[in-house]
Amino acid sequence: MAFSGEPEYGGVRVSESSLNGFASRDIADKIQDDPYRFLICADKFQTGYDEPLLHTMYVDKALSGIKAVQTLSRLNRAHPKKRDCFVLDFQNDLDAIKLSFQDYYRTTLLSEETDPNKLNDQKRDLDAAQVYTPGQVAQFVALFLAGAERDKLDPILDACVAAYNTLDEDQQVDFKGKAKAFCRTYDFLASITPGTSAGWEKLSILLNLLVAKLPAPKEEDLAVGIIDTIDMASYQVDKQTAMKIALADEDAAIEPGTGEGAGVKPQPELEPLSQIIKTFNETFGTLFTDSDRVVKKIRDEVAPRVQANAAYQNARQNTPHTARMAHDQALGLAMQILLKDDTQIYKQFVENDAFKRFVGDMVYALTSPTQSQQPGAPY
Repeated sequence: MAFSGEPEYGGVRVSESSLNGFASRDIADKIQDDPYRFLICADKFQTGYDEPLLHTMYVDKALSGIKAVQTLSRLNRAHPKKRDCFVLDFQNDLDAIKLSFQDYYRTTLLSEETDPNKLNDQKRDLDAAQVYTPGQVAQFVALFLAGAERDKLDPILDACVAAYNTLDEDQQVDFKGKAKAFCRTYDFLASITPGTSAGWEKLSILLNLLVAKLPAPKEEDLAVGIIDTIDMASYQVDKQTAMKIALADEDAAIEPGTGEGAGVKPQPELEPLSQIIKTFNETFGTLFTDSDRVVKKIRDEVAPRVQANAAYQNARQNTPHTARMAHDQALGLAMQILLKDDTQIYKQFVENDAFKRFVGDMVYALTSPTQSQQPGAPY
């Protein structure tokens, strides 16, 4: 098992070494030995792990964009004893994986250059949040470069986390998004530029370890209680199809790192309700006795929940394909709340493909900045 930190399990704190029975540094090598034939990982080892004997992958989390490509490509390593590989995916569908790989299938071009000057702006904004002080950065970097153990480093990080927790939710989202963006941009520039700012280097050392300790904003669990309403005994596993994913034989262009934080929590920009109701009535007016109420519920309850989904907010900074995939996953979670509140709408959403597409396009138009800002947008 591979994971970070020491979570609580069965009332006690556990770590990789306590559960595995050997040191964490040996995990990568043990996979070739009996009986260690399976590696269960949460983020750690998901990317960047180059074991050529990996053959089968079981996926139980949402994947999109470059993370999907990097994750599934763990199997794409040649070995004399391996003739093929296999992925059993419980979470993603065919279109989600196809769209993720399409941008990287043939020649991939960067649409514009990465501007190093934005790192100065990013650092200024991060400094202004007062999550850390210049003294803490200097002390932390000195200890880190001297090879200090975590018991020396963690008190500084914990003090920064305490300062972070005093920020309101929007400020936390903004800081964490900008910290991640700063680290990504700096790591890229440091790999291709012979000399970089000492201030950038020191801050990146602190942030790379601090970001992992920053708690995520609390999100309402929309799935609470759903499992109680489903008769799981009535379901069985049914293999429907096995298929290959064919990608279009064409080049692609992707956007560079902007140096801007991905963490934002804007309010949805909602178009006039009358226009949405008119379009809805023309298409689905016969499905519901009160179609106006249905549209208002989707617009005023479902769309804001999708808008607030953290994964969707982050994905909107990537390719349009990635943003739409994250939107559809967020919409599925938001619609589940209707399973108890309004089963008629939920039933149509899961059984009526035309209605599902309409709701998806409608909510995406309400929550996507690129669409809602276009003149004459349909919603």
